[in-house]
Amino acid sequence: MSSPGPQAAGVSGRPAASPHAFVTLVTNADYVMGAVALARSIGLTGSGADIVVLHTCGVDAADLAPLEALGCRLAGVEHLPLSDAFNQRHSRGTLHAAAPFSKGRKPDFHSPLDNFCKLRLWQLTDYETCVFIDADALVLRNIDKLFSYPEFSAAPNVYESLRDFHRLNSGVFVARPSEATFAAMLEKLDQPDVFWQRTDQTFLETFFPDWHGLPVHTNMLQYVWFNLPELWDWKRIGVLHYQYEKPWEHGHPKADLLQPLIALWHALHQGKEIPDIASLPNPVVPEPEGPAQA
Repeated sequence: MSSPGPQAAGVSGRPAASPHAFVTLVTNADYVMGAVALARSIGLTGSGADIVVLHTCGVDAADLAPLEALGCRLAGVEHLPLSDAFNQRHSRGTLHAAAPFSKGRKPDFHSPLDNFCKLRLWQLTDYETCVFIDADALVLRNIDKLFSYPEFSAAPNVYESLRDFHRLNSGVFVARPSEATFAAMLEKLDQPDVFWQRTDQTFLETFFPDWHGLPVHTNMLQYVWFNLPELWDWKRIGVLHYQYEKPWEHGHPKADLLQPLIALWHALHQGKEIPDIASLPNPVVPEPEGPAQA
């Protein structure tokens, strides 16, 4: 394995104003759009935590200006110092061929290796606790209570059936920054022939085998809307996570099914007035089929 390279860049802008931070990651202009909507949604909850945006070299400085204007602290990060063999195994073409996404479609800008940059969060040691939230998500109510949860806390990866409760989803998690933890992660991450099927998600599930389960509403995956509508409750959802297709993609394959969720994202992204979330209608739950007639 390669030796650790340069550490995460310092956070720009104002100094930390809280011991806690919401952290997200942007790796291109598309995810910057997502982060703008995410930051606006956090601001509407009255949270006292900072918002930190990790950004790779794939993002132009001009694209980051709207995030800085929203009061986010920006942190430039490098890709992790991983071996060439590791990078080849986890490149987009190789990973998608070995472990295809059969339940939904990842957009063309999806780059699996970028996902591992999430681990740079553990280098944000000017914070006691961080809650990571993917940039393709919205916070719909105050979730500051998560800062009191233990490391490592995450919600289950539920979006198709209840069988998914045994797996975590890394779109929302609670972590305690530590250079020692980050070093231990690098040591475990890049082993000979290791293959992390769902990149950071599979790795974190392995690194924290006794992960603390958060309620499913803490990270509500958008496919629940049509796959498991009985789980959907606008009054309880803390984070709405647009896994697979993104709400800013025009006419994506699930757009008709997810139209109410897409409309909400666009309202937040554009800074429009949004309705009372708790008053929104839940999806229709199909009536159970009766016994077959003789």
